Amino acid sequence: MSDRPRILDDLAGVAGGAFSALAGVREEIGAMVRARVDETLGSLNLVRRDEFEVVREVATRARLAQGEMENRIARLEERVSDLEASLTAPTPHTGG
Repeated sequence: MSDRPRILDDLAGVAGGAFSALAGVREEIGAMVRARVDETLGSLNLVRRDEFEVVREVATRARLAQGEMENRIARLEERVSDLEASLTAPTPHTGG
């Protein structure tokens, strides 16, 4: 009977070691799966969400700037047209 508590202690030690080993294996498998997923996603040429948001913001600003530039060009073209018209218009002769 005196051997029985020692056997239980040994079994408890083996079980604890097995649980530690399983936890280590679990972590290693998780790392391998993450590495494989990262590798697969990298080969798909996907864009991260934060990068997408930055590019979308840049595109939005570019569209707004383009609209402003188109309006500015239209106003400048109108001014040039008015200036050209005033240069080619006949001027009244002053008497003298």
